[in-house]
Amino acid sequence: MKEHDVCEISCVERDKVGRVQEQLSNKNTFEVAKLFKALADETRVKIAYALTLEEELCVCDVAHLVGASTATASHHLRSLKSLGLAKYRKEGKLVYYSLDDDHVKQLISIAFEHQEEVRNRDGEQ
Repeated sequence: MKEHDVCEISCVERDKVGRVQEQLSNKNTFEVAKLFKALADETRVKIAYALTLEEELCVCDVAHLVGASTATASHHLRSLKSLGLAKYRKEGKLVYYSLDDDHVKQLISIAFEHQEEVRNRDGEQ
């Protein structure tokens, strides 16, 4: 069986590749990959999505939402914070987390919108 999703000949568009290589060399792809690695965990994605729905949630609320202990939820929230995706504030004995900024909220929202479109498109076929 022949694959149809690969080039059948080898050719490189040097001008195009050169422009892209120049742009790639100016970007910190490693840090962006770390961001997506953090979101590769289903629990962290659930937490991030929950934080798009509510501006902030305390660790106890997050633990309840994802069906985890507060220690586990706290571990995931710290991971999101260490990668710049979330921030926290302490109020008395409670710790509240929120997404770091609107870019993170947009990233999560767009990912879910895209998945919904794919699901709908695949369901039509």
